[in-house]
Amino acid sequence: MDTVSPRFLPRLLAGLVGATPDQATEKKGRNWKEFDAVIQVDDRVFAIEIKSSGKAAPISMAVRQLQHFLRSKNSEFIPMVVVPYMGEVGRRICKENEVSWFDLSGNAHITAPGLRVRIEGRPNRFRTRGRPPNVFAPKSARIARVLLLNPNRHFAQKDLAEEAKLGPGYTSRIVRTLEAEGLVSRSGGRVRVKNPNLLLEAWHEAYSFDRHRLLKGHIAARTSDALLRDLSSKLQEDDTEHAFTGLAAAWLWTRFAGFRIVTVYLEETPDSDLFDEIGFRETDGGDNTWLVIPNDNDVFRGATEIDGIRCASPLQVFLDLKGHPERAEEAALRLREEYLDFDRDD
Repeated sequence: MDTVSPRFLPRLLAGLVGATPDQATEKKGRNWKEFDAVIQVDDRVFAIEIKSSGKAAPISMAVRQLQHFLRSKNSEFIPMVVVPYMGEVGRRICKENEVSWFDLSGNAHITAPGLRVRIEGRPNRFRTRGRPPNVFAPKSARIARVLLLNPNRHFAQKDLAEEAKLGPGYTSRIVRTLEAEGLVSRSGGRVRVKNPNLLLEAWHEAYSFDRHRLLKGHIAARTSDALLRDLSSKLQEDDTEHAFTGLAAAWLWTRFAGFRIVTVYLEETPDSDLFDEIGFRETDGGDNTWLVIPNDNDVFRGATEIDGIRCASPLQVFLDLKGHPERAEEAALRLREEYLDFDRDD
C-alpha cells in the first residue's frame, strides 16, 4: 500500500490508544514476517495487516490472513487492519470477526483488554480523482447478478457474456476487475464466483437504490396488503412488465415484518391512462406507493410469482431494502438468512 509506510504505524497507533510515541515499538525479525507489521504498545501486541482499500474484498482477505497466521502464534496478539479509509462493509466484517482497525482518515475501532477506542464520522481523505471503474454500475452489475443467481456454476466467459447480454470485450474487462478484487476466479477458461457472500457484500456496499428513477405517491387503499394485491392485479391486467420489491416483496418472500410502502419496478414510465387506472397521485409526503423505473432492466432477472404477485428475486429485494425505511434492515437480514446464505448446506 503506497499511502502509508509501516514505520509510521507505531506513532499513529500510540496516539489512538493514548500512549506516547516512545511507548510503541515495532517488532522485527523472522518471527513476525507473516504480518505487515507487529507493534507493541506497553503490554499489548498488535498484529497488523495493511490494505490499500477498506472495501469488502481486501478487508475479508486481511481478516482471513490474520486468522490463519494467528492460529500458530500467541493468542494474546490483537489482530488489526489498517487502511486509508474503512468502508461500511469492511467495518462490519471486522466487527463480526472481532478484528480491530483504524484508517488514515482518523476513524478507529480498537478493542483489547482494558482498552476500547471508537472514533467515527471522519471523512475519506483519500478519494481518488476521476471516475474509478465500477463493476457494480447498472450495466456492469449484470455479471455479479448472473454469478450470484448461479453460485455453483462455472461459466465459460463466452457463455457468461451471453447470459448477461454483454459484449465479450466488456465482459472480459469486468471479470478481470472482479478477479483483481478477489471476488471471482478463473481456471481453465471458466469463471466462477469465488466467495458468493463476499461478492454480495461488495455489491451491497456499492449499491444505491436512489440511482433508479423513483416516483413517490399515494394510492387510496384500506390496508397496505389490499394496496399490494389491487396494484398487482391492475398491472397484470394492463400487461405491464413489473416486479414488486422493497418491504412488500420481502414480506411475500419471508412473511417477516409488515410494510406500509408498496414498491414496484415498472419497465417504463406509466402513461396518464395507467396512472388513472391505478389511482396514483404524486405527493410531497404521506406516500404509500413507490413506482420505480430501473436504471437497467436486469432488475427483472429472477423475478417470480408468489401468491399470484410478481416479485423481484431475493437478491434484488435484498439490495433494494438498503434504500427503504421502517424495518428494512431487519427484513434484509431475514431475507438473507432464508435465501442468500451461500454457506448453508441445503
